[in-house]
Formats: sequence, structure tokens, C-alpha cells
Amino acid sequence: MRGGTSKAIMLHARDLPADREAWAPIFAAAMGAPDPYGRQLDGMGGGVSSLSKVCVLAPSAREDADVDYTFAQVMIREARVDYRQNCGNMSSAVGPFALDEGLVAASADTATVRIFNTNTGKIIHGTFPVEEGRARYDGDLSIPGVGGAGAPIRLDFLAPGGATTGRLLPSGAVLDRLEVPGFGMIEASLVDAANAAVFVRARDVGLTGTELPDMLESRPEVLARLEAIRRAASVRMGIALDAEAAGKVTSVPFVAVVAPPTDAPSLSGQNVRAAEVDLVARVISNGQPHRALPLTISLCTAVAARIAGTVVAEALSPSAGNGELRLGMPSGVLTVGAEVAREGGDWVARAGSFYRTARRLFEGRVLVPGSAFA
Repeated sequence: MRGGTSKAIMLHARDLPADREAWAPIFAAAMGAPDPYGRQLDGMGGGVSSLSKVCVLAPSAREDADVDYTFAQVMIREARVDYRQNCGNMSSAVGPFALDEGLVAASADTATVRIFNTNTGKIIHGTFPVEEGRARYDGDLSIPGVGGAGAPIRLDFLAPGGATTGRLLPSGAVLDRLEVPGFGMIEASLVDAANAAVFVRARDVGLTGTELPDMLESRPEVLARLEAIRRAASVRMGIALDAEAAGKVTSVPFVAVVAPPTDAPSLSGQNVRAAEVDLVARVISNGQPHRALPLTISLCTAVAARIAGTVVAEALSPSAGNGELRLGMPSGVLTVGAEVAREGGDWVARAGSFYRTARRLFEGRVLVPGSAFA
């Protein structure tokens, strides 16, 4: 299925080995990893992190959820599968898949599926239109990064703070100074909402914040600096013990570069005008410049923008209101809502929401080499 700006193989937990340790080699082989050429031609992957994913669903035993959803990020050039993060884009496909596969039922023209993401321990509500008891995929909603239009799927992330580390502000501060080996000191904001992220100012890393993915990939020295920042942040957030260990946990934290609103090119060839956005952001996902914005990091960015003193709040347009925020990114503009409050002196992320589209692309069997089951 496509979910938002990502694609993944959707599987039932009942069709997999009971031992979860046996899943990783199956997922890697199915996606065509590891591939030293980075193309995944021998599998279902597409050579970029947003196309190298697996989602596993099962009925939930929780009173507050209908289905359990486990997300697997399959690395491309190495035989490794990471379960430390959730994919917000693929979360939009979970509810429709659950309905179409009979894991839940719907009797009205709209369904809300309560999803427990096992990776983060968080609840997500997916609401979407229904036709004759099945998810309806056709509609008029267009989202940046996806051609055409589809039925709107509303995702509500409940209490998204601390999804990776257990704390909305893992270091306890809204602004940190990180000692980055080989690059010196840099200011950053470390925020964990839906997924953990480290935010830095574009100008502090030699960027404008308007660069497209190909531009970033042509500057390996900048990517190396961002990776060093990511590793330093990982240690400060308590995700990894040291920089070497952080290098082995590539999925989190994400590293995001932010800047105030400015005119910027997009992958569609159309310019995004400064007046159309409240801030601009570029994200590195698993070492690769993301071609849109990971949905969980879009939510994290919106949450960080509502926390006074962060580098994200600093980049926010003075005209930005208290409602939904417009994030400028490589594929256009993404609108996201975040409810953040101050409670007892602490910042609390109450909820985040946005709309995506999804589509069922293929149903059948994925052929996996027998060696993956050894």
C-alpha cells in the first residue's frame, strides 16, 4: 500500500513466524536488502528509505485500541531492520487495511480505527470514508509529493510526546549546545513527539533551508556534519551511549534543518512562496535527504514550533496563528496541527493531527528466498 508519501508491504502478524527475531531476515529479503548498489532491484524496495518499509498488523488486546501496528524500517545497503520508530505516513494506510482485511468492521459511511503503534507505545486514531463496508480510496484530497488525489484520511496522534525517549524534551531543555566532534559547538533543540528529532538552524550548518534533496546529496560535507550532529544529539537524548553506538541506530533521532519562511523551489518545479508557509524544513532520514517530510517529524516540528525558545519557534513566521501550521518542504507545503500546553511548569504535547491519502496497490504473495527462513 501507499500511505501518504511512503510505500510498504502490509502483512498480517498471523502469517509470520511467532518468534519476532525471525522477522528481520524475511523483511530484508522481501525488500531486496542488503544492496550495495542501493537500488533494491532484487526485491520490493525502491532504493530510498520511504519505499523500504514493512507494516505488520494484528487484532489488539488493548481496551483502547482495535489493532496493533508494528512498523519496520528496512535498511537498503545493509541487512538490518529497525523497529525504533513509527512511520506517520504509513499509519494512514493501517486503518483502511484493517477494515478491508476484516480486522475491524464498519457500519457507517465513516470509520475510525484505533491503532496501537507497538514501536512507540502510542495511540493513533485513523478516520476515513467507507463504501459498502470497505475503505474508499477515491476522493479530492491532493497531498504534496503524490500525484493525483484520494479520499482524506485524518490521523490523530494522541499524547505524542516521548514516543522514543519517554520525554517530550529528552534533555530537559528547549535549547541545547552540542559539542560535535570535528565541527565544534552548535545550538540545537531536541524534541521527541511521535518520533525523536534534533532541530538545527539552516544557517548554522551552511544551508539556506531551501535546498532540494539532490542539492543536499551533492554536498557530502554537509551530510557528514548533519550526521555528526545527529549522533551527538542521540547521546544527549539518551538514545545511544556514545557516538559509535549512535552510528548504529540510524533511524532516530531524525535531523531537521529549519529556517524562516522564504521563497523556495519544489520537486514539482513550482516555487513555494514565503507567504504560503510558516517556516521551512528539510529532513535527513536514515542518512538520506527526505523528498518530502516524514509525517511524524512534521508533527514533531509543529510541536517544537509551539514550544517557546526552540530553534523551530525562532524560525516561525510572526504572522503564524495558533491554529494549523504550514510547513514548507521539498514537495510543497504540508499543513499540520499540534496542541501543546504548559502544565505545572512542563511542556506537554496533547495531540497532533493531519490529513493523508492512501491506496491499496497490490494484493498477493511476495516471494522470499528460502535462506531468509533458515
